[in-house]
Amino acid sequence: MAAFLSSCEKEEMIPTSELPTEIASYVSTHFPDNRILQVVKDKDGLTKTYDLILEGSISLEFNRDKEIIDIDANSKLPDSVIPEKLRLYVIANYPSNVITDWEIEEKKQQIELENGIGLEFNMNGDFLRIDN
Repeated sequence: MAAFLSSCEKEEMIPTSELPTEIASYVSTHFPDNRILQVVKDKDGLTKTYDLILEGSISLEFNRDKEIIDIDANSKLPDSVIPEKLRLYVIANYPSNVITDWEIEEKKQQIELENGIGLEFNMNGDFLRIDN
């Protein structure tokens, strides 16, 4: 059984030229100044993700449908990658802070500010709680 389970997990480095068009387009639209350094296609059972590392210490994760599900950076994320309702909440409640991470996890959205505060929202962008 263990051999079967381990055979279902596969990480494969792929060249940028093999990146799906939707993902390449997302990167060029939202991170035009950050060159792609690495692409890993990760298959784990029925789950498939694409994990990218960009210049500037930015990591992106896309799901099997080639939709962004996680963005991590050491600096402010572009406004264009943050859902507007979440961005406006931060502007209103944390005006001196910036968003450095955004993620969809278990039908919730989470963001992290550069000061380490984590905020959780539902999929409609309604604030749920501080998540530290």
